[in-house]
Amino acid sequence: MRRQREEGPNMAGSLQLGATEWAVMAVVTGASEGIGRAYAFVLAEQGMNVVIMSRTKVTLDQVAKEISDTTGRRVKVIVVDFIEENVFSEIEDELKDLNIGVLVNNVGTLPSLIPCRFLEIPELDQTITKVINCNVKTMAKMCKIVLPGMDNRRKGVIVNISSGAASIPFPLYTLYAASKVFVERFSQGLQAEYKDKGIIIQAVAPFGVSTRMTAYQPTNMVTPSPEDFVKFSQQYLRAGDKTNGSVSHTLLGLLLQTIPPKLLYAESMLRSVQDYVKRKAAKK
Repeated sequence: MRRQREEGPNMAGSLQLGATEWAVMAVVTGASEGIGRAYAFVLAEQGMNVVIMSRTKVTLDQVAKEISDTTGRRVKVIVVDFIEENVFSEIEDELKDLNIGVLVNNVGTLPSLIPCRFLEIPELDQTITKVINCNVKTMAKMCKIVLPGMDNRRKGVIVNISSGAASIPFPLYTLYAASKVFVERFSQGLQAEYKDKGIIIQAVAPFGVSTRMTAYQPTNMVTPSPEDFVKFSQQYLRAGDKTNGSVSHTLLGLLLQTIPPKLLYAESMLRSVQDYVKRKAAKK
């Protein structure tokens, strides 16, 4: 695994959530773009030094410079490809001396932008391994690395990014949606175990956000920018072990659960979903 540092001014910080002050460092995985990048900026703006992690060094270095220049916070870059095996011992070495108060497990991979049946996923065997490593294993391993320090200090925040696709069985995105169900159940169980230790652990399950994963759909009330979504979702940090992150996405989740399965999973409906996403992706 390749490692690189990019540091700004030596300034301590803290994340203020209500009347509670957390430790000085935040760790964000998948921070080179989208929701992860937005979290890194928001946490730095709120006074925290940040560790940003992803596989693309050039992009991470640029994000680190932008955060440092605009907020004055220190930024540490760790370059890592979470779809690979055996990367976590080196990550643990990089983080072991840091006082981490916030962890955002954002990194994730979508098997295919265009929805398709399970057996139609390209390079299926490799894709299964990549999705499990990136969407499931990484979250559990990062919690294993960071949680002991929070437990000792009896304070901390862990935000695990799930997906609205986990709210029901989601054909054509079956592998991705199932991996996000793990994120939610793991987060909810972990919160029950550590709530009395003063640690907040929450799954955040957005529907559409204007990112590469959604082919950068135009922003509107239902499809916010990553920056707006993160600001919305922070308002619900103390609302429980799971949130959709915004009022519009909560309503979408409720609406989805009212649609009869016979209609939702009809062959004509599945074809319509495929055609719609293909058209949107083609425009981008």
